[in-house]
Amino acid sequence: MEQEKKELAEVIRAYHQKGWSPATSTNYSFRLAERPDVIIVSRSGIDKSRFSEADFMEVDLQGKALPAYEGIRPSAETLIHCKLYQLFPEMMCIVHSHSVYSVLQSMKNKQSVELSGYEVLKGFEGIKTHEITVQVPVFDNTQDMPAFAAVLEKEKNRLTVPAFIMRQHGTYAWGRNLFEAKRHLETAEYLFEVDWKFSN
Repeated sequence: MEQEKKELAEVIRAYHQKGWSPATSTNYSFRLAERPDVIIVSRSGIDKSRFSEADFMEVDLQGKALPAYEGIRPSAETLIHCKLYQLFPEMMCIVHSHSVYSVLQSMKNKQSVELSGYEVLKGFEGIKTHEITVQVPVFDNTQDMPAFAAVLEKEKNRLTVPAFIMRQHGTYAWGRNLFEAKRHLETAEYLFEVDWKFSN
């Protein structure tokens, strides 16, 4: 577990440097195959430029802190992670960004961001050709996390790629490990930027 914490903390600091994780924003998590009912999630209120392996905590699949972490506040959006792990049980890592281009795309596109013909689309698991069109869904932002989790469950059929945008907020992406989750987020963010610059 400590190695996974170290590797994800390095990614979080790198995303801060890219401008994807300003100040204390964004949240991240992973699970271990031997403990699938436990989510290791980033704590709330931590400066992402200084995030370290000590800044994770453990919660159950309902987002409740485990006894060793009682009194420590997990990310406000932990229930999003809980719901994604429920909807996609094979997934073991979730990463998040507050990038400029995902926010801009969500302000322009009501239902989804349509991406077509880009070579980097093959960064999404299961896509073998650039000759395809994908829809990255956009969901309205809310502070009501149980309500947002319910929307994800209801709209699961729209999650045809392992990423979505929370409107005027940022992107969530997931994978079977950190490498895959990271690839999916970076694929989405690259495409959002290229598509925005081409269209505007």
